[in-house]
Amino acid sequence: MTTTVTAKGQVTIPKPVRDLLEIVPGSKVDFRRAADGSVVLTRADKKQPASRFAKLRGHAGEGLTTDAIMALTRSER
Repeated sequence: MTTTVTAKGQVTIPKPVRDLLEIVPGSKVDFRRAADGSVVLTRADKKQPASRFAKLRGHAGEGLTTDAIMALTRSER
């Protein structure tokens, strides 16, 4: 994909790239120089993917009441 630089140094990011990176008005982007000299565009304000441990955190859903748990721990069935 090719785009043209304006007199102010601005470019339009092609829609397929915006869609891929989920770039919307107000998004922050970052330009980084890669080891091979190329420039890489990334979304700077996007949250990083959750770690495998973070994915395990949360609520297990509806479960036992406090009274039911206490009854189980005291063997009061």
